[in-house]
Amino acid sequence: MWAYIFRKLVYNVPVYLAIILFVMAALRVHDPVSSFLGKNANEEDKALYKEKVGLDKPFVVQYLTFLRTFDLGTESWSQKGRTVGEILGDSFGPSLAITLPALLLTTFISICVGMISAYFRGRIVDRSLVIVAVLGMSVSFLVYIILGQYFGAYMLNEKLGIEVFAISGYESGIANWPYYCLLPVMISVIVGMGYDTRYYRAVMVEESQRDYIITAQAKGAPKSKIMFVHMLKNAMIPIVTRVAISLPFLIVGSILLESFFGIPGMGKTLIAAVRVNDFPVVQAFTSIFAAIYIATIILTDVVYALVDPRVRLS
Repeated sequence: MWAYIFRKLVYNVPVYLAIILFVMAALRVHDPVSSFLGKNANEEDKALYKEKVGLDKPFVVQYLTFLRTFDLGTESWSQKGRTVGEILGDSFGPSLAITLPALLLTTFISICVGMISAYFRGRIVDRSLVIVAVLGMSVSFLVYIILGQYFGAYMLNEKLGIEVFAISGYESGIANWPYYCLLPVMISVIVGMGYDTRYYRAVMVEESQRDYIITAQAKGAPKSKIMFVHMLKNAMIPIVTRVAISLPFLIVGSILLESFFGIPGMGKTLIAAVRVNDFPVVQAFTSIFAAIYIATIILTDVVYALVDPRVRLS
């Protein structure tokens, strides 16, 4: 397995280098220094600032320098006295506090609901769950955020007279997590369940028509055991695939949640850096997002082999 992981890493190195090359070239289409200093800056000020931040050097030199340092030790243009690495470290925890619980809860609840829907296929329970899932995926993520902030935070706090959920803001700590993060996680789970429930239901319905299921039924095995033991075990490949596909969308969703709920995660930090033309932060964060995505693809292949012995890493 370790040999396979090493080979996959080696194979993806050129891909990642090409992504970084494209990102760096795209960010330099419009002069980042001119965008940051504004239209009132003269050419001399721009030249001095370019020399200060190293943008006066040839592009190849900048590319190799970035590969060596990833700008983590570079000072932020908008947050004086703070390096890109410090900003990344401060934003990683808040992002993880939302994305990890949302991913785990969405996957677990969606699989359970999908299996229940498949178990009662064609009945009122199945049709009701499918209707709810379609409604969940038909409404915009932004609408859920606005409704959640108004009814789940503002109106609930006003009605109860106590602060149940924060409308905006963040403080670290396990004790503070329900107040600041539970509502955003609930919104993310509701949105994700709309898509995942229909997918897992389709997987379970298709799996129920396999030969081994028919054989188990012929031997008199209980239907509940067939679905929740045999079927679930053999359906792990599409489940893992779905989780891997959901990760990029989860990151995009966290950007919206962090922006509207004032959570200083990686998404909100990146958006803020784009707005103020904080070039080092934008360049480093986009490269890190690309690395996370490639690592997810490799991890998915490894998990395939762990959950299904028929898959061989070679």
